[in-house]
Amino acid sequence: MATPKFLQGKGNFQLELKNRVNQYFADIHKPMTGNTGLLLKGIIFFTAYIFLYIHLVFFTPVSWIAIIECIVLGGVTAAIGFNVMHDGAHGSFSRFKTMNKMAGFSLNFLGASAIMWNLKHNIIHHTYTNINGVDDDIEAGPMLRFTSQQKKLKIHKFQHYYFWVLYTLLHIMWIFFTDYKKYFSRKIGTIPIRKFNMREHIAFWTAKVVYAFMIVALPIYYLGFFKWLSGFLIVSMVTGFIISIVFQLAHTVEHTTFPVPSKDTGKIENEWAIHQVETTADFATGNKLISWLVGGLNFQIEHHLFPKISHVHYPAISKIIKRTCKEYGLKYVEYPKMMDAIVSHVMYLKKLGQG
Repeated sequence: MATPKFLQGKGNFQLELKNRVNQYFADIHKPMTGNTGLLLKGIIFFTAYIFLYIHLVFFTPVSWIAIIECIVLGGVTAAIGFNVMHDGAHGSFSRFKTMNKMAGFSLNFLGASAIMWNLKHNIIHHTYTNINGVDDDIEAGPMLRFTSQQKKLKIHKFQHYYFWVLYTLLHIMWIFFTDYKKYFSRKIGTIPIRKFNMREHIAFWTAKVVYAFMIVALPIYYLGFFKWLSGFLIVSMVTGFIISIVFQLAHTVEHTTFPVPSKDTGKIENEWAIHQVETTADFATGNKLISWLVGGLNFQIEHHLFPKISHVHYPAISKIIKRTCKEYGLKYVEYPKMMDAIVSHVMYLKKLGQG
């Protein structure tokens, strides 16, 4: 499938919004990147990850403590992805380029390929959000149907019941299957990806080998296969569920759209910025704890419009974006509570499974 184009010159929403946000940062005399608080948060999460790993592998706590620690480790793994890797990959974690690279490549530390993530997320998902056949984030077939353009199967009638289990498998599938599928097929979904250079090939395989040694081989050596497997499944399933639910609440809910390119022109009938507003949703933006834990990804509209701005600034610029959307007659989708968004996601899956 050819990648669609967006209409240009149909309005000045994007330019006006950009000017207003730029003016905000000029007024407060602060960089758009992360701050000391974000750096401290990153240190806290990495320290917790290392402590839990060492305690679980080398000190072998009793079963009930180990289970609790594995659950927490799964949450910490997701939190590193949300708060450190995600901002780093977008170049917004720090004003220093080297630190951004280090933060972005922390994804390798968690088992996935930072190079593949950049192609899949930063380039494809952020450009072609919710466009069937292009945005790989809404390609979860055959078990899940995320848009009406996807083939409907009988089993989808029950997807709003069983999706909870499938979401727990995301991290395991990601690190052991989908990264390799993309690497060997040289495609992300239907979109061909550029040829890797030697440095990128080495980086991909080094990350996979180091992760396999640290998370698979070494724990099996110290704990035995069955203890390792039990702990690994708990950690990875918790990680997978948290990552899945946070990202799906941002796009696959009742009030977001799934635009279809024109058959005649191959274009999306909107400029890019309007497309991002209409295909994205915020949730629980008033909950400071959720915002802190998920790295501001509950401010998803802000992130999609300004991915190079660190999430620490999203609460402030959301006011500007809301006001501008209202002036231009654009619907700004926001769920006051996380539970509201979860209910909407369930209802959306139910609707697609039945219709």
